[in-house]
Parts: sequence; structure tokens; C-alpha cells
Amino acid sequence: MKHAPFAAAVLALAALLPAPSRAADNPSLGFADAVSLATRQNTGVALAGLRRREASARVGQARAAFLPSVTGQATMTDRTYNILSLGIDLPGFSIPDPLIGPVYDSEARVVVRQTVLDLSSWQRLRGARYGEIVARADLGGSAEAAAQAAALAYLRAARAQAMVQAREEDLALAKDLQSLADAQLEAGTSPSIDATRARTQVAVSQGALIVARNGLDRARLDLARVLGLDPSAPPVLTDTLSAALGASDAPDSGAAAVSFALEHRVELRGEQAKLARARADRSATLLERLPRLDVTGDWGSSGEHYGDAIATRTYAAALTVPILDGLRRESRLGEQAEQIREAEVRTKDLRDQVSAEVSGALLDLGSGLEQEKVAHEQLRLAEEEVSQARERFTSGVAGNIEVINAQASLLRARDADINARFAVASARVALARAAGVARGMR
Repeated sequence: MKHAPFAAAVLALAALLPAPSRAADNPSLGFADAVSLATRQNTGVALAGLRRREASARVGQARAAFLPSVTGQATMTDRTYNILSLGIDLPGFSIPDPLIGPVYDSEARVVVRQTVLDLSSWQRLRGARYGEIVARADLGGSAEAAAQAAALAYLRAARAQAMVQAREEDLALAKDLQSLADAQLEAGTSPSIDATRARTQVAVSQGALIVARNGLDRARLDLARVLGLDPSAPPVLTDTLSAALGASDAPDSGAAAVSFALEHRVELRGEQAKLARARADRSATLLERLPRLDVTGDWGSSGEHYGDAIATRTYAAALTVPILDGLRRESRLGEQAEQIREAEVRTKDLRDQVSAEVSGALLDLGSGLEQEKVAHEQLRLAEEEVSQARERFTSGVAGNIEVINAQASLLRARDADINARFAVASARVALARAAGVARGMR
């Protein structure tokens, strides 16, 4: 009877705690909805979107080198001159008053400049466009990471929800066996220790249920935080740890999955674009050695006053040939060559990383599926053990210690089954992320 005070205390505590109920304003949320929501509301995704717009603006800046430049100007000048400051000195002649003026000048002009040939700027424009591709890839990578984080948070909440359901089933079984032990005690067919053990088992199940409900509440809070939802109204899950949870379009065979990932991983496209941008920047520096051709048109009116101004114009073509810049260009070429090699190393390393991530996810998925089969069989056998032990106790062949041991085996089997299903779903999420299709998980 030494367990009776402990059992009574746990039962009293459980009675004081209200059963979890769904608040009216708690949103219902499915797995696919959580993934989609994360790709829209995640802070990292929002920042990556801003960087993509910045890259688009840089493309516009680079394109400006090939668009006409138009300026307008209107001036009115009132000026006096000291003729002596011009270096005019007539021997034997004295200038009585060296001050000349005032001289009036009024002009209104429009100047148009257009670059005709600038191969270096063309390459810089190409580099800016590759930079925009890099920014888009970063946006896609941020969305993929947000989708994975949301999916894993949802899976943890789904596992916690399954644990609550398992503990409720454990408690229901414990109460049923307690009723049976009490009936056996009243009938005089079993000792009082059997009833005490049954009540203790109910108390233990009550305590485990309290812990499981707390774990579910925490997991739902974490999910709300990941999704940017109001923590005071965490979402209610509508999906469970089913066999298809976390599925995606990623193949489940090694070679096909790696090939699929190399085609769909946005990070790899981003690294390839970084390599292309580095090569374009170096090409632009090389082309700075070539001549540049610009044309200018200048139209306007000029005169002492605007009223008596006459039309004037200037047409000009300028060919600029770089000769020597203090070897700065050669130094930049050396730096850019190293940047190209660095980008090549990163690209190769990322390809290897993608292959390793896909292979690892497939290994985890295969192992998880095998564990799931074993857990299902363990659960079936544990249920049979409970049924047989209960029948033996009812028949008076054995005490309820066999039933309690069978209950413990059933509890472990339920946990193993839940954890195996969670491992399979997590492996599917990892495979989808490694293949670059985490945003399409369902």
C-alpha cells in the first residue's frame, strides 16, 4: 500500500487540470498549408525578396550605360573683364581703362549623349543580370529552408499529438483494468495488492498524459513561432503522422534522386550564376582595353539677350582609347581570376554536398521504413500480450502483475510506432529539401 499516497496525489493533480479544448479563434492548419504559409511569411524569405529587388535595380543601373543621356541648361551671364589679365600688352601703347564690359550672354541648350560602342559595359550588364539570377536563387533557397523548418515543426507537433492520443489510450486501458481488479477483489478472487497495483498504474498513466499534453502545447507554440502566427492562438493540426505525410515529387531511388536534385536545387543554380557573373566581370575588365565610341549632339540658342539669340549646334564623336592606368587593370584581372577559381570550387563542393544530402536522406528513409515495419509488428504483439494477460487475470490463472508488464510493453510499442512514423516523415522532408522541392511537400 506504499504507492497509495503517490497515486492519490497524481490523480488529484490531474483532476485539477482542465482537458485541452480547442479555442474558437485557434486556426486549423494542414501540413501543406503550413509549408505554403512559411514560404510567404518567413522573415528570411522577406529579406531575400528585398535583395532580389535590389539586384533588379542594379541591372537597371548597368543598362543605363547604353541609353541616351539628355540634359538641358539655360544660362544668363553678366560679366566684366580685365584686359590686362589676358596678357595683352602693346609696347608703346597705354590702355587708359583695362576694364571691359559688362558683357551679356544668354544661352538655352539641350545636350544628348549616346554611347555607340562600349563592349566592357555590355559585359558589366551581363554580370548584373547574373547577379539578379543569384538573388532569385537566394530567394528560392530561403523559401526552401523556411518550408523545411515549418515541415519539421509541424511533424514535431503531430508526434506530440500522437503521444497525447497514445497516453489517453493507456489511461483508458489502465482504468478498465482497475475496474476489473476492483471487481476481482470484491468477488474475493484476487488479493488487494492487485487492486493497488491497478490504481497505481492509473496514476502513472495520468501523470504521463499531463506531460504529453504539455509537450503538445509547447510544440504548437513552436509551430506558431516558426510560421509567424499569434502565439496566443497556436494552430490546431488537421494532419496526423500518416504514411504519406511529407511526400514530394523527389524520386526515391539513388541515381534518379541525385539527378533530380542537381536539376532542381536553386542553390546550385545560384552558385553557377555566381561563377558566370565572375567570368563576365573579368571579361568586362579585359574589354576595357578596347576603344570606346560616344556621340554628342548639342542644340540651343545663344545671344546677348534671349530675345536676339540665334540657333547654334554642335555635333561631336569621341573615340576614347585607354593606354595606361598604372597597372590597376592587371591587378583587377588577377583578383577576378582568383574569384573565378573560388566560384568553381564552391560550385563543385555544392554539387558534392547535394549528392551527399540526397544519399543520406534516402538512407534515413529506407531505415525509417524498416523501423516502421518492426514497430508495427511490435505494437501488434504488445496488444496480443495485453489481451492474453488480461484473459489470464480474469480467469484467475495469474495476478495482474502480468497485465501491468504487458501494459508497459504496449506503452513502449506505441512510442516506438510513433517515433518510427515520425522518422519516416522527417526523412521525406529531408529528401524533399535535398532535392530542392521542399516547397511542394504535401
